[in-house]
Amino acid sequence: MVSYKDLGLVNTREMFKKAVAGGYAIPAFNFNNMEQLQAIIQAAAETKSPVILQVSKGARNYANSTLLRYMAEGAVAYAKELGWKNPQICLHLDHGDSFELCKDCVDMGFSSVMIDASSLPYEENIALSKKVADYAHQYDVTVEAELGVLAGVEDEVAAEESHYTRPEEVIDFATRTGCDSLAISVGTSHGAYKFKPEQCTVDPETGKLVPPPLAFDVLHEIEKKLPGFPIVLHGSSSVPQEYVDMCNKYGGNLPNAIGIPEEQLREAAKSAVCKINIDSDSRLAMTGAIRKHLAENPGHFDPRQYLKPAREEMKKMYMHKIINVLGSDGKAE
Repeated sequence: MVSYKDLGLVNTREMFKKAVAGGYAIPAFNFNNMEQLQAIIQAAAETKSPVILQVSKGARNYANSTLLRYMAEGAVAYAKELGWKNPQICLHLDHGDSFELCKDCVDMGFSSVMIDASSLPYEENIALSKKVADYAHQYDVTVEAELGVLAGVEDEVAAEESHYTRPEEVIDFATRTGCDSLAISVGTSHGAYKFKPEQCTVDPETGKLVPPPLAFDVLHEIEKKLPGFPIVLHGSSSVPQEYVDMCNKYGGNLPNAIGIPEEQLREAAKSAVCKINIDSDSRLAMTGAIRKHLAENPGHFDPRQYLKPAREEMKKMYMHKIINVLGSDGKAE
């Protein structure tokens, strides 16, 4: 049994409490490798923003669970080296799909876990989410559960259609599961193709696709039902056109990739939404920078030569999200 506290990590309880009261959201950035982790910590340390390091089941299998534990411990030490005296860093399992996986992460030093049983019938979702919460809370690990289904594809998580969270169910669900935060469905979705072209309108001036707005009426109704309760938005990458264009210019093929407009995320961050998940934007920034570098420097074969600009591009993107979208800068001095 490894305690996250011995690794210098924190859970999400105080983070979320302050974020709800302060009208901002905590960035939850997924990572799979060292360069992504370095970029996240550099951005968080420079902006003094609390941050959630997210690891999906697929990323955990890719990176190795033991290595991840030491990477998280190293991230805290690295943040201090960068001048962040009291790093507020959480290590979180994203989309845990079983009690066994969530338990293993708790036992391996994660400070927060998500149990995603949203595809199960309502009562089964409650039962599994409660089982995870009961175990995790023994070790002061916070638990995120999900009610409602997001469309899209991300690692092992896939759904053809979304189903908005039903506001009338949230009080019963949160009370009976004992979860610390609730992921809801209000129109976000996973991956770089969050909406089909037929779901969008076309901007007459630019010819670009404009996605449908988030269901803020559903969000506000949930806020009324659960005042002050931490709400989470998954699938909230904006899929910046500059990175899509960069990928496509240098050999990529990402037609009609589209995400959530940042102005909508800014509005959500000022509500009870206190955790916003971002993964695809990091992938696009990294891949675009790598494609560009290799196209312009065909003789390069040292991974450091192309991973360095990729790391810099991701750091720039993370800092932009923290400062200009989520408003979490300066909240963890």
